[in-house]
Parts: sequence; C-alpha cells; structure tokens
Amino acid sequence: MTDGTTWLAAPRSITFGGYHVVLARGLTPEELADRLAENVDGVRHVAVAAGEHTGSSLEELLDDTFGDLYAGIGLRLGRAGDWAYAVAYGGWQGEFGSLEPVSRGGVHACLLEYEEENGKPVPPQFEYAHDGRLMSACNLHLDASWGYTGVTGDAATALRLQDLFTAAGLPDPDLDRREVHHTALGVVEQFLGLSLPKAPIVAGTLPAVMLEPA
Repeated sequence: MTDGTTWLAAPRSITFGGYHVVLARGLTPEELADRLAENVDGVRHVAVAAGEHTGSSLEELLDDTFGDLYAGIGLRLGRAGDWAYAVAYGGWQGEFGSLEPVSRGGVHACLLEYEEENGKPVPPQFEYAHDGRLMSACNLHLDASWGYTGVTGDAATALRLQDLFTAAGLPDPDLDRREVHHTALGVVEQFLGLSLPKAPIVAGTLPAVMLEPA
C-alpha cells in the first residue's frame, strides 16, 4: 500500500502557497537537486546541502538566510520506489524553466505544481518529460479557460493520457474543481506509477538543500 499522490489535492497539503514537486526516475535525489538548481531561471544556481529538515525548519532557514522566505528556494529530497523526488519551499513560483533539460540522458521527470494562493487563480499543472523531450502536459483542472484543449506533448503519449482522463469522466465542467484536481492526480499517478510518502513530507525530516547563486 502506498500513499499515491492524490493527497496533494487537499488544501495546503504541504505548505502555504501550494506545492511544487518534481519526481525523476533514473537519478538519485542529489542528482535531481543538482539538475533543478541548473534549471532555475536567470543567474546560475547550485544546490548546497543544508542537513536534515522538516518543512517548517527549512522555511525558517530560508527566511534567516535570505531575509525573506520567498527570496530563496529550498528543496527537501527523498525516494519513493524507483522515483527520486524533490519538494520545493520558499519562492519557487515561476522560477524554474521547462522540465525537458532535467530529463536529459534517458531520465523520466514529472512535475506536479499548484500555486494555491495565487489570486487569479492558476490551476494545478502537470508536465512529464523523458530524454530531453516533452511527453505530456496539461493543467489539472482540465479547464478550457486556462488553455486546456487536450493533453499536449508527444502525440502518442499525450493520447494515452487523454484516454485515461476520458475513462475517468474528465473533463467535467459540472464537477467541483477540487474533485477534478483529486481525480486528475489519480489519473497521472496511474499513468506514470507515481507515489509520494505523505508522512515524511508533511511531518518528518528529510535531507535538504538550498538553491543558491553560484
């Protein structure tokens, strides 16, 4: 029995502001952190080990280090089966580039992201890349008002995911968005065989890094 990923759809499932989780198959958690540091837009960043942290203690460290929680980015790292994962804290919103470079060299990489406190409001996002190519992507409200016209990416891969959404009864404009979010996460989880361990992420300690300008 695994935790899956649908628990991310709960309000403030990880922290205030939403969630930004990247999972990768074919990398260690430390290698994933290094690639995510390279993927920060703007000046070059590096991942600097910060010891073991809870989510709250990493946020305190970010606040102490940068003078503002949202002026820096930290990651807590772990592994769930074949997938390494990195959970972002601090000012991650809008700071990372496409997932494609993270997936270079035959790696499978998946982004699950939700800017929950954005007042627009921005829907949760999904992106899956493999070996430097975008394979599938969509917003997880499956909401046409945010540009959803079906799953984009590699035609065959995107069609397989779209077929799974259709089999789950999505999109359905009459459903509550949180229910759509929960169901869509379950479809993506099935599609890629994903799981995230809730207890260590929400209440435990995990190895952490800070993404700092080189």
